[in-house]
Amino acid sequence: NHLSFLSGFGPFRQYLVNSSWEAVKELSKRGLGENIDLRIMQLPVVYQKAKEQVCKIWTTLQPLLTVHVGLASSTTALIILEQCGKNKGYQERDACGSHPEGACCVLDGPEKIESTINMKTLWKNISVEGIDIILSRDAGRYICDYTYYTSLYYGNGRAAFIHVPPLSESVTAEFLGKALQTIILAMLEQCGEQRK
Repeated sequence: NHLSFLSGFGPFRQYLVNSSWEAVKELSKRGLGENIDLRIMQLPVVYQKAKEQVCKIWTTLQPLLTVHVGLASSTTALIILEQCGKNKGYQERDACGSHPEGACCVLDGPEKIESTINMKTLWKNISVEGIDIILSRDAGRYICDYTYYTSLYYGNGRAAFIHVPPLSESVTAEFLGKALQTIILAMLEQCGEQRK
């Protein structure tokens, strides 16, 4: 059995219910098929703590793939596939009022790290009814981007990041869980092809 790891984030700012965690919980109910052992975890919107958890995932569990899901507080309902994580420019303070030393993820790390998942190929081959999916090369220099970079760094690129919209009448947790299932199964298929 292959282990896959999924994380969502806890509450932050005005979002007392974070759609990313709701979507991840929903996905864990659905599962990813019988050969995937799926583990989930809620990460706090705190740089240092999120980093410690991500390091722990990679050092102790060494999953085939880790997918981080975050909330994009955009006005439009979009699912965003993030291709890479950036190392520098983390000035914004987290839920505890701190930001990382040197405003970067890893002091001597590369400027950016690309995911081994080709998001463009993925994006071309999947569709989710009722919502648009777009590609992005900038995850926003906040906890999401920070977590993604850290995970790419420790996981040798075997991480992915998906931004989901806030919950609404049309975008329910169930809807997002289903959308994630479609997207992540396609990601796992890519992982399988890469290993051959």
